[in-house]
Amino acid sequence: MRYNQLGKTGLFVSEICLGTMTFGPANEGMWGSIADVDQDAADRIVKRSLDAGVNFIDTADVYSNGISEELLGQSLVNLGVDRKDVVIATKVYGQMGDGPNDRGASRGHIMDSVEASLDRLQMDHIDLYQIHATDPVTPIDETLRALDDLVSGGLVRYIGVSNWQAWRIAKALGISERKGFAQFDSLQAYYSIAGRDLEREIVPLLTEEKMGLMVWSPLAGGLLSGKYGPGAPGNGAGRRANFDFPPVNTDRAWDCVAAMREVAAKHDASVAEVALAFILAKPFVTSVIVGAKRVEQLEENLRAVHLKLDAEDLEKLDAVSALPPEYPGWMLERQGAARRPKPFEPKA
Repeated sequence: MRYNQLGKTGLFVSEICLGTMTFGPANEGMWGSIADVDQDAADRIVKRSLDAGVNFIDTADVYSNGISEELLGQSLVNLGVDRKDVVIATKVYGQMGDGPNDRGASRGHIMDSVEASLDRLQMDHIDLYQIHATDPVTPIDETLRALDDLVSGGLVRYIGVSNWQAWRIAKALGISERKGFAQFDSLQAYYSIAGRDLEREIVPLLTEEKMGLMVWSPLAGGLLSGKYGPGAPGNGAGRRANFDFPPVNTDRAWDCVAAMREVAAKHDASVAEVALAFILAKPFVTSVIVGAKRVEQLEENLRAVHLKLDAEDLEKLDAVSALPPEYPGWMLERQGAARRPKPFEPKA
């Protein structure tokens, strides 16, 4: 297992992050099609992850209405894990009650939610606290001031954001710098070989500002596992069959899967391993979040860290998954070409 610096912080996290969206009962609202992991299963999954070198675990208050946090916290107690040996990330934003102020990124909801998350996790601090979504109502500086207070108070050590637009992240970073607030250190976002939209605007921002990137759904909700599409060996049963998310252009996805089958056969690996290895090979990716309902599923994901794709593999996969040209990208490429340094050529 490799460990990467989280943005420009001094914190190092494993390149595989255990996602716990599957932790919780199978009948808990919208999470019923995703979650089906009880305490015993959670303990086994967490233990196997830690044994493999994973030190980074992600959850959210909204996952199974808080049950995911509860199971994770109890697992760490049951396994006798030292708090300093794990980096725990959770998120705030989603609906956690029936009232009008029981969701969002307002100061009130953040302050209420962090205490509740700490209680469920049985912890005195959260390593990485993330705003789970864009709040179209709350001013950004209100959110940032609340997060800064949590960092100053020691309840939270680092802050991040999830599913935000590039312009909003840039604005938040500017406000934080101007007012002396704690700055966002990471972004958690969807990225896969079949969904590389992140590369248009967000990746350049993350690279420029030295923010970390945590990738969620690198298998596009299981669509890139090899269980679906032309040539799939099974019947396509699985989470994607019941919960069709995230949205994916399947025509492009099946081309990617076909190319990954070839690469997988070359390395005696699974399609899922290739899909994960492709994302792990990107220099701007800090950690890839993987979830599982069974240890056997987790094992396949963990094997991806040992799969080294060569230049030929990466060229093939990059070509089949390349983003179609989009304005202003194609114009920036055209107009900026003359400004890029050319290789040194000695005089004849």
